[in-house]
Amino acid sequence: MISKSSIEQVFETARVEEVIGDFVNLKKSGSNFKGLSPFSDERSPSFMVSPVKQIWKDFSSGKGGNAVTFLMEHEHFTYPEAIKYLARKYNIEIEETEQTNEQKEEANERESLYLVNEFANTYFQKILHKTDPGKAIGLSYFKERGFTNETINTFNLGYSLDEWQAFTDEALKKGYQLEFLEKTGLTIVKEEKRFDRFKGRVMFPIHSMSGRILGFGGRILGADKKAAKYLNSPESEVYHKSKILYGLFHAKQSIAKEDNCYLVEGYTDVIQFHQTGIKNVVASSGTALSPEQIRLINRLTKNITVLFDGDAAGIRASVRGIDLILEQGMNVKVCSFPNGEDPDSFARQNSLNELSAYLDENAKDFIQFKASLLVQDAKNDPIKKADTIREIVNSIAKIPDPIKREIYVKECSNIMDISENVLFSTLAQIGKKETQEIGKQHQTEQRAFDVVRSEPPSNKVNHQYELELKIIEILLLYGNETEDFEDLVMKEDEATGDLKMEPVIHQAKVFEKIYLDLQEDEMQFSDEHFKNLYYIIIDALHQAEDFQLRDFINKLDQHMANEVTSILMNDERYRLHDWERNHIIPKNKKETIPQLVTQTILSLRCFLIDQKVVEYQADIIRPDANSMVIMEDVRDYLRLKTLLSKKLGKVVGSKH
Repeated sequence: MISKSSIEQVFETARVEEVIGDFVNLKKSGSNFKGLSPFSDERSPSFMVSPVKQIWKDFSSGKGGNAVTFLMEHEHFTYPEAIKYLARKYNIEIEETEQTNEQKEEANERESLYLVNEFANTYFQKILHKTDPGKAIGLSYFKERGFTNETINTFNLGYSLDEWQAFTDEALKKGYQLEFLEKTGLTIVKEEKRFDRFKGRVMFPIHSMSGRILGFGGRILGADKKAAKYLNSPESEVYHKSKILYGLFHAKQSIAKEDNCYLVEGYTDVIQFHQTGIKNVVASSGTALSPEQIRLINRLTKNITVLFDGDAAGIRASVRGIDLILEQGMNVKVCSFPNGEDPDSFARQNSLNELSAYLDENAKDFIQFKASLLVQDAKNDPIKKADTIREIVNSIAKIPDPIKREIYVKECSNIMDISENVLFSTLAQIGKKETQEIGKQHQTEQRAFDVVRSEPPSNKVNHQYELELKIIEILLLYGNETEDFEDLVMKEDEATGDLKMEPVIHQAKVFEKIYLDLQEDEMQFSDEHFKNLYYIIIDALHQAEDFQLRDFINKLDQHMANEVTSILMNDERYRLHDWERNHIIPKNKKETIPQLVTQTILSLRCFLIDQKVVEYQADIIRPDANSMVIMEDVRDYLRLKTLLSKKLGKVVGSKH
């Protein structure tokens, strides 16, 4: 168990914008930050982070919370894992009691796989640096590749002994279960035999975006032609090849800073670039590029530069991934190296300045690159040229932005010497087919929507819900603030005998004002979630002299913390759309807190009176009803409603 003082220190130190900034490219938006949702596939930002409130909200998925809940949602950490991750990030020493055997057994399968991978990572590094075979074979190989000790340590490179069971025996000796050694793929089990998957290979651990070990890549150094040159961990609960990019953990901050990501193919390409000084580089690790991998980059930057090996076969194989990148609305450049060179070898032979200059000078827009590549194939064959043009237009059709599409059509027209009209016509045909498919899907969705829409919404419930929501929001944001409240008290005019309202100023804390006003009229929340939350907030405000919203959220369970975050960030969704640029300024509630409190309470009172009147109207038609008594009650409520409406009118119209 982690000590309470350690947890409190983590919460006090961690900054939500810094933590999330490691995973999402955040941009300033007023006092907040915004970015693309890391939980859904979107092209317009619906993800907000509030440094003041130390919370985040993802409007596309509905998720929200603090720094810890983000790590639990995004990285699938348990609560202790998230605390430990933040402790490592901020160099906080964790006080922790030793886990019992029972607690270890209770750890879920996912965590067990992580623990096995962490052990293997440490073991392979130890073999590389501390054993004679590791130094003579593994370390020598890395040195021949030009890797420094610092680089080897940064990427946790290691070596697996050329023995059948060396790793497996050591892991079992340390208490790790064979079941999880097999599930991670580190150990292969066949009948009664078991042996190391990565026997005799140099090891490249594959990190998650947060730095956890998900799996391994291993390169064989022997001359066995039957064995694969590179071997990856098999798919597991924690390792999914199509959702991982090698080097992203080391590159994420540089990608966001440089606003560009270099995409290469292999492990050593990434490492060599990083060592040379270009750190915003990741690899697809030999797998076909997937939409999930592209979306990982999309969270950090809109710009990808694809780096190809110099050989023609490698170029053609990699070009296929460009269309996928375009579909995600990203900007793509392409750079190839001289024939016979790859990113690894070219970076090794050139300085940082030379490599940077080469990339700047040779990175072409994808349309120029693809056109020049395909034109070489077509040469003077008109049929091949037509196919080439059609292939380029197919790529342009993938681009979601119509302005970009038009620019690329003009570019293609110039390069391929063909009229823009023909290209636009071809583009329209492609678009028509896609539109028809989308139209069919839309009709299906529309029919489902119409079924839902045919049921009229209950305005009464919605209206009361909104007012109760507003009360909770006011309590969370301003509950502990002291304000001057103007109450309009009914007094009798001595001259005429008529009732009139006179203003009386009194000072109170916001939560006390709300609590007393609701108690006075015995008003209850209709929504059970709000009702529970209301009493939790009131209790916290009563007990804490210095109520801190951040501390309050941190003590809530994950479900309730998510609800609180949704309420607090509700108004921020309007700022996502840059309304201020259109001269629509969301009102700053803090400027008129007393007015906001009084207006909300009065509105709720008026609404409840209306409800009561409707109930009486239903009662009066009953045969056993005492209509005279009911009518008198209705008149009393309507008189009260008139007075409250006047009071509400004065509050709404007042200037502060």
